[in-house]
Amino acid sequence: MLATGARRVGLDGFMFSLFAIIGLAYLWPYPGTEQSPLHLPVVSMYAVSLIFFFYGLKLNPSSLREGLRNWKLHILVHAATFLLFPILVFMIRPLFQQAGQDALWLSIFFLAALPSTVSSSVVMVSLAQGNIPAAIFNASISSLLGVFLTPLWMGLVLGNSSLSFDLGPIVGKLAFQVLLPVTLGFMMNRRWGEWAYRHRQRIKLLDQSSILLIVYTSFCASFAERLFSGMGMSELLLLAAGMLLLFWFMYLLLTMVAGFLRFNREDKVTAVFCGSKKSLVQGAVMARVLFVGPQAGLMLLPIMTYHALQLIMTSMLAQRMAEKLRLKQQL
Repeated sequence: MLATGARRVGLDGFMFSLFAIIGLAYLWPYPGTEQSPLHLPVVSMYAVSLIFFFYGLKLNPSSLREGLRNWKLHILVHAATFLLFPILVFMIRPLFQQAGQDALWLSIFFLAALPSTVSSSVVMVSLAQGNIPAAIFNASISSLLGVFLTPLWMGLVLGNSSLSFDLGPIVGKLAFQVLLPVTLGFMMNRRWGEWAYRHRQRIKLLDQSSILLIVYTSFCASFAERLFSGMGMSELLLLAAGMLLLFWFMYLLLTMVAGFLRFNREDKVTAVFCGSKKSLVQGAVMARVLFVGPQAGLMLLPIMTYHALQLIMTSMLAQRMAEKLRLKQQL
């Protein structure tokens, strides 16, 4: 009964595994630190490249070309994902500067610069009976654009940040751990793309295992350095409230804009679900590339909070939309 209720609001086994792995990092951080003989942080760096290689391998050029027709919907989704989100969070930066919370603001801005999620966006659009092909196209393109635009946004703010970041090594890591694997995978799609599609469930399991390893090593370093020692339950609840407010603001804004553009019901569903979501998968791997040591764990805190809340909210909204459509069809 409890498991069924959790699935109804979008909390699957992978989400519970993430919570469990953070608990393990809190109780036993040493194996995931640089001092451990297991060298798990090094293994997680290779996991980043593996994830992006398989992502490039699954990108089908012909499918991407066919999806370009509904250009108004695509522009709205990606403008919301890569422009409205970052601009909105950038506007509230003075509030965090006055409170001396530059690191927390940076982690929220990192969330805002991330692409939309792939699998859950398509699932929710399907549940709400929206435009599924457009959802698949937008989610795929969003992840591809995120490879370039997320580091670009972060480079702009990190260069002006009061925190110490060396951008030179970050650019090198980005090229070898992200851009090169994606390019190689995309070039091999014609030969091995069908194989990747047939084994997509196994690849998904490999991706999720890699994400769990990346999250574990990131939080191990943060807990070992006591990076969260100043954060209590009230701060975490305030962060969750802020993430919930951010989601609803973007969701309602997209609803109004889609109505103004006279989208049909299917396109409106796709716009609000794809444009209001953020990818935990790319958040985890990008944090591993862009941030070093204990900083990565702090950078993941907002996206993990937002990810859990967006699953719950969009699951309830999708079920409500599907029910309204069913009742309308019966009349």
